[in-house]
Amino acid sequence: MSPPARSRPAPAAEHEPAAPAQPAAPFWRTKTLAAMTGAEWESLCDGCGRCCLVKLEDEDSGAIAYTDVACRLFDAGSCRCSDYPNRSEIVADCVRLTPEAVESIGWLPPTCAYRLVREGKDLPFWHPLVSGTRDTVVSAGISVHGRVAGLETEFGLFELVDHIVNWPARWPRGAKGTQTGAQAPARRARTRTKPGRIRHERIRTGA
Repeated sequence: MSPPARSRPAPAAEHEPAAPAQPAAPFWRTKTLAAMTGAEWESLCDGCGRCCLVKLEDEDSGAIAYTDVACRLFDAGSCRCSDYPNRSEIVADCVRLTPEAVESIGWLPPTCAYRLVREGKDLPFWHPLVSGTRDTVVSAGISVHGRVAGLETEFGLFELVDHIVNWPARWPRGAKGTQTGAQAPARRARTRTKPGRIRHERIRTGA
């Protein structure tokens, strides 16, 4: 008589390696402007300086025109406000940017991160939160560095008309999108408007 067959132990189940955890989506893709922390809100500012440029409003049409003249507190070297904590006390009509203000202000530059997030768009490749450095704001042609004619204290109202420019309200060539493109700065363009019925608008933002 043959001995009874012995049952063989079942092979140990092979464990598949766990899938690597997906990195959390950056806050600007998951949060509204109103839901951001103070630190997150401040970090959205790319430091381009476009909002620090003096703007002129046509009282007849309401059209806003940028100039290449900057706020009296603008530091041309750093492209930052020279007295950011006290800017509202020194410049009474300096607009403090808030989520509510972003909804209502129509003159924010198209490159502005606050405007992009409000419109449901991602941050472009040159934004410091994406690139990890503020140098890309300059290399992509977004920064006003080297393009400011002077501070507002150096010009009279009708002199400002001669400093109206288009580039602050435009995307530089190659700067759109989340992937690095041809980073050629936009050509500087000027437009002329008729003097008279032009109001000096010192509408600058502070995050």
